[in-house]
Amino acid sequence: MTKRKADAPHILHLHSTFAAGGKELRCVRLINAFGPGVGHSIVSAVPDQMDAAQGILRQIPMAYPANFPSLQGRPTPGRLQKLARAMRGYDLILTYNWGAMDAVMAHTLFGQALDLPPLIHHEDGFNEDEFRRLKTSRNWYRRIALGRSSGLVVPSEKLEEIALVDWAQPLGRVKRIANGIATRDFTMKPRQDALRGVVKRKGEFWVGTLAGLRKIKNLPLLVRAFAALPDEWQLVIVGAGPQEDAIRAEAERLDVGHRLHLPGFVANPAQYVGLFDIFALSSDSEQFPISVLEAMAAGVPVAAPDVGDIIDMVSEANLPFISTAGNEAALASALADLASHPRLRSQVGEANRQKARQQFDEKGMIDAYRRLYASAMGRKSLP
Repeated sequence: MTKRKADAPHILHLHSTFAAGGKELRCVRLINAFGPGVGHSIVSAVPDQMDAAQGILRQIPMAYPANFPSLQGRPTPGRLQKLARAMRGYDLILTYNWGAMDAVMAHTLFGQALDLPPLIHHEDGFNEDEFRRLKTSRNWYRRIALGRSSGLVVPSEKLEEIALVDWAQPLGRVKRIANGIATRDFTMKPRQDALRGVVKRKGEFWVGTLAGLRKIKNLPLLVRAFAALPDEWQLVIVGAGPQEDAIRAEAERLDVGHRLHLPGFVANPAQYVGLFDIFALSSDSEQFPISVLEAMAAGVPVAAPDVGDIIDMVSEANLPFISTAGNEAALASALADLASHPRLRSQVGEANRQKARQQFDEKGMIDAYRRLYASAMGRKSLP
């Protein structure tokens, strides 16, 4: 851990998980962008899921409190009070998704009595238990828990509507900040061996994706949609998670196991996303997926379901390849069309690249978060 200056702000991050997913990697980019003048402590509700921490620059002052109370459990008054006490001594508390909502409730109930720092909550989407229909009990819990938060950040229009309507949050509390990426990092053509453990060989074409291997991503559906493509096409799924065996089993069942590659989590997507000839998603739920922005910035066409804001993210030329969520046949058709038309892939990919550069560069996102966090701490700016 790098030593921080005595007057430097110290931010506590309470995550539902710190596996290498979209919200976690955005958090890492912000931590790096704020630089060594800001210290950070990170707690995960699932302590063994910390892969995203690999991307944090060494010069950033970091801590990972091992004795922090668990973010999981029944929201009893005693447990919530323990959580609240553990939040003392920081300058700002940032919480993420439902897995950290008990900490938000603890802050609302005991924040004034314990003189806790301001709290900003972030919501990026839902797991299997809520993607089809929000749970009424959780809606009410969020309404109460968020009552004293300094802000609620969402990346998509759909989540903004949910926050205002279902969670009854006041307009001034909800901040929509679209995800952004360093588009300039995706301009270089990757080496054929840039992806750890997988080499793109002459004559091969890749359908690729970046995703946590979780049920909500519905990756067995992607395997099925891919299976009919010609033998020169390979499926590359970059990510880690509990669904790996199920994905492999589906590929073996369809006799495409030899064309499936699962290299695990690999940092720095800018170094290899350009190897994909088609970027594909099969998720049951997304909001504003960073992986789609990364593919667009690399000049790759996107085949994906119409979930979250994806249909508004991609270029107009890419719209025919956005299909109804859960429609396996439509996704397979989109993959087949793109796979059989190289010039079309190039045209759609270039349109995506231009839109990513013009609308989704990370500078605007970083500036928005910098202003929001500094304002909550009563500072003119972050160092």
